[in-house]
Order: sequence, then C-alpha cells, then structure tokens
Amino acid sequence: MTAATVEPAQDAVHHDDAGHGHHPKGSLRALALGAIGVVFGDIGTSPLYAMKETFVGHHKLAVDLVHIYGVVSLMFWSLLIIVTGKYIFLTMRADNKGEGGSLALLALIQRKTGQGPGRWSHGLVMLGVLATALFFGDCMITPAISVLSAVEGLVVVQAGFKPYVLPIAAGILIGLFVIQARGTDILGKFFGPIMLVYFLTLAGLGLNSVVQSPEVLQAFNPVWGYRFFAADPWLAFLALGSVVLALTGAEALYADMGHFGRKPIQLAWVGLVLPALMLNYLGQGGLMIRDPSAANNPFFLLASEGWRLPLVILATMATIIASQAVITGAFSVCQQAVQLGLMPRLRINHTSASALGQIYLPTVNWALMVMVLLLVLSFRESSNLAAAYGIAVTGTMFITTCMLIVLVRRVWNWPLLIAIPLITLFLIFDGAYFASNVTKIPDGGWFPLLVGVVAFTLLTTWAKGRQLMIARLRESAMPIKIFIESAASAASRVPGTAVFMTSTPDGVPHALLHNLKHNKVLHERVILLTVKIADEPYVEDESRMKVEDLGKGFHRMVIKYGFMQDADVPSALKQVSACGAQFKMMDTSFFLARQTLLPSAKPGMAIWREKLFAWMLRNAESAMEFFRLPTNRVVELGSQVEI
Repeated sequence: MTAATVEPAQDAVHHDDAGHGHHPKGSLRALALGAIGVVFGDIGTSPLYAMKETFVGHHKLAVDLVHIYGVVSLMFWSLLIIVTGKYIFLTMRADNKGEGGSLALLALIQRKTGQGPGRWSHGLVMLGVLATALFFGDCMITPAISVLSAVEGLVVVQAGFKPYVLPIAAGILIGLFVIQARGTDILGKFFGPIMLVYFLTLAGLGLNSVVQSPEVLQAFNPVWGYRFFAADPWLAFLALGSVVLALTGAEALYADMGHFGRKPIQLAWVGLVLPALMLNYLGQGGLMIRDPSAANNPFFLLASEGWRLPLVILATMATIIASQAVITGAFSVCQQAVQLGLMPRLRINHTSASALGQIYLPTVNWALMVMVLLLVLSFRESSNLAAAYGIAVTGTMFITTCMLIVLVRRVWNWPLLIAIPLITLFLIFDGAYFASNVTKIPDGGWFPLLVGVVAFTLLTTWAKGRQLMIARLRESAMPIKIFIESAASAASRVPGTAVFMTSTPDGVPHALLHNLKHNKVLHERVILLTVKIADEPYVEDESRMKVEDLGKGFHRMVIKYGFMQDADVPSALKQVSACGAQFKMMDTSFFLARQTLLPSAKPGMAIWREKLFAWMLRNAESAMEFFRLPTNRVVELGSQVEI
C-alpha cells in the first residue's frame, strides 16, 4: 500500500452526550402549513404512481371488485397502522431534543441507556448506519420517480407528448439541483400554499369520484384485504411490493421533525393529508370500477379532459417540492453523519442567515444530480423505477421498527404485554412489504441495494479507520503533567496564544511535541483544545465551554456542539474569559496535525479498506475551514501514523 497524506479533520473532534433542545418557533397553524409544504411532499405524490403500478406494473392485477377493494383496503390500513400509528404517534415521541431520523434515534438510545460511544451495541449501530445508507438510495430515486411520473401525465393529455417526457423531466431535475446553491428560504415560503392547493385538489378529485361510485367505501372493511389474499395468495403477496408505494415518505415525516415539531406534523397529517390521500385512493378505485381501462393512469384520469393539463402542472410542482425536501433531507443527514464521525468533513454552506437548517453541500448536491439523471435515462419510465423504489423504503422502515424494539424496552421501559403485540404488528406489516420487494431485485431493486452497500462500506470504513488512527495516536501520547513539568519548564516562551487541536482530552497533542521539537519555543498561553460533538442536536451557549487550568500557562479547553451545529472555534473562543486575557485572533496561532498514513502489519482493516480510508481523508474538507479558523493564523505540522 502506498503512503497517503491525510488530514484527520476530526482529530480535534470527540463525541459527548450533553446538549439542549431546539424547538421550532411559530404558531401551530403556521408550522402545520409549513409541514404540509415540506414534510408531506414525498408521501403526497404517491397517488401519482402507487395505484397505477399496483395494477399495471410488473405484476398485473385483474381490474375487478376483489382486487380494487383489496388494494384500497390494504392502502388504508397500512396508512393507518404504519404511518399514523408507528410514525406519527409512536416514533415521533422518540425525538432527540426535537430532532428525528435514524442517526438521531441511534444517538438518543445511546444517551438514554448510558452507554459510551465505544460501547454501543454493535448490531444497533450497524442498523442505524444501514438505514442511513438505504436513505441515500431513497434520495436518488424519489426525485426521479416523482418528477417522471408527473411529466408522464402529459401523455394522458396528448399522446404526442411521449417523446418529450424524458427531456422535460431531465430539464426540471437539472434546474432543481442548480438552484440548490441559492437556498430555499424564499422559495420555501411558497411550498406550503402550493401543497395545500395540491392536497385539496387530491381530496376534491377523489370525493367527486366517490360520489359517483359510493360502493367503493366498502374498501374500509379489512375483510377485503383478506379476500384479496384468499383469491390469489402469491399474486397478492407480489402486489404488496407496489401497495407499499402509498407509504413512501413515511420515514421523512420522522426525519424532518426538527424543522416543524411533532404537533404541527400530527395536526397536518390528521387534519388534511391523510383524509386527502384516502379520498384520492378511494376515488381512483371508484374510477376503475366504472372504467377498468383507467388503471393505466387513474390519477390523471380522475380529472375531466379540460382540467388534465392544469393537473399535470400542479402535480409537477408538487413533485419538485417533494424532491426539494428529499434533497435538503440528504444535506441534513450528511451533516449529522459528519458530526457523529461516520463521514469525512464536507463543505457545508449556509444559505440563510435566519432560517435554521438551510444548508447546502456542493459535493452531495452534484453527486445526487448525476445519479438521479442516470436513473431517469436508464429506467426511462416511472413504472420501471417503482421496482427500485420499494426496497429502499421498506428496508428503512423495517430497520426503524427493529430500533423501536430497543427504544420501547430499554429507554421507555414498556411492559412486555404492551410492547410485544404492538411491535409484532409493525414487524408483520414491514416484514411482509420488505419480503415482497425482495422479489423485485432483478427488476431494479438491485439499485438501492447497490447504493446501500457502497454507502455502508464508506461509512463503516471511515468510522473504523478514524477509530484506529486515534488509537495509534493515543498509544504514543505523553501524559500532559509530565510534559508540563519537564520540557515545558525548560523551553523559551514567546508572546501570544497557541491553540493545539486534539481529539483526546488527555495527553499531549502531536502538533505540540513537533512544534517544540522544531521551533524550540512555547507561547505564553497554550490551549489544548478538543471539540466534542454531543449525542444531541443542539448545545446551548451556556453549556458550550469547559476550561481547566493546568498550570504554567497551559489550559485544557473543551468546546461542545450538537450534531446539527457547526463548529465555529474562533466565535467560541471570543466568549472565553476563564484563562487570562481575551482572545485576539491576530495574537493567536492554531496548530493542526497533518498525519501521513502508512501501511502496517498491525491488526486493523483490510489493505483495500486502508486505501479507501486514505482516499477519503485526502479528499476531506480542510480542518481549517471545518472549524472556521482564520486562514492566516493556521500552522500544520506533519507526522506519520500506522493503522
């Protein structure tokens, strides 16, 4: 293995478990409207393709009463049990100081059970990382299938539009990714009203059809789901892989909780989104009862001919908003992964001075754009993408249920009589949906699995490599008290402040040893600085700093941030008054370690993973920019480390 020069950005980052909460500001109704515009875009666009894919997709169903009532019944009870019960009213209780998502849930369980990061249950951590890996596949497929399915509505308006579907969809997607750098703060204000009109349109179209075929209301009876399976068990099992498309976006409800809070999301779901979705699915079922040929595109055929083009335009706007929410969700998850030590540093740009969480990650944005366009050009039709979509969604849902098992027993201490029946119900639904989608692996389900394997490998390689490198550095670290009493007492002191970034709250940083070795001087004030990332999203200013006087001008300092916050070291130092004079950046030098990774016979990782780890470190964002250090006050000192 060739040597690789690396910058362990998070050599100065440690993980901790202190922090405080964040609560969205605004009235309940205003937050609920905002949630309608952002949180529900993904699940709100499911009616465009869920029913169509179930009946005319890879496993076609006969368009008769048993199948129509059976499918609508399954969608209703799945929305009620999985989305409403599992996510809206159970999983959302598991907020990590207001934040949700797989990584936030993982950090919450770790903190509440009192385990240190090094003692996390290996299986639980792997589940959280795997859910994150599958989420990236979801982020690629959602914009592709949503926008493509909406633009395909043009073919319903006029068959001659078919050759233009792919170019129009690709153009919309490219434009969507291009505008990300400008932020969505202003544009986001229009999301809520547009999606409100969209959901009211869903409800209106569905209600109009239900009035014409009121017998479709029989689908509320779960017996029809049983009859569906009794008529043809194998075909019904395969159909689950398409029925689950009605649930896509359920995980996003939990992941986006931090932007709006639990109650506004619950209000929006119960008060508008769930009724609108169910009316639309019932309406599509009623339409197919009256006209079985409508199964080819029941959503757009719900509208009369004169209203189909406006419906296509409205649906396209809704899919753009849904895609926008998924893209910004990917940015947030990557930020969490970086802060929690699962990914190397990435450039994070803030696009709004007032809106919390408005961030832009250029690397993630352009990588997503390339993959989404490849998906659109490769699969070409939303029906082909549906096979790939299901396995990413069901895999993440199943993993969340597994994590809930640990949550309700170890954190909430629920009695077994309550926990077992409830979790078993969720496992039956999630397991059945996932098993059905496994049959679609040859038809496109391989794609999210491939993305998941690649992402899982990258995440675990980074975490393991970083752990090994920090362990090697600790092995050779000198105790700080011995250093201060010996070498520090004899060295010449120069005016000013030196800040040495270190990942370990004990021991002498390698950069300090090398500075003394080569320059043979020490500054009057020496700060050994560690940035700790809490297992909570936000840490308030009053809890951020901890300073310890080590004597003879040496100070140990710890700065704490939540995993949703940026590490701004100079800003934090300006608030410090416990270790002498106020910090002035022109009198302060920051010393960073730059390690050279060497091959080693020591037990650790396979050679190919060491090479991968070295490549990731070489391409990580510089520690100087990650910690927002002034460019003209940074000194990097190199050393070699074997892993």
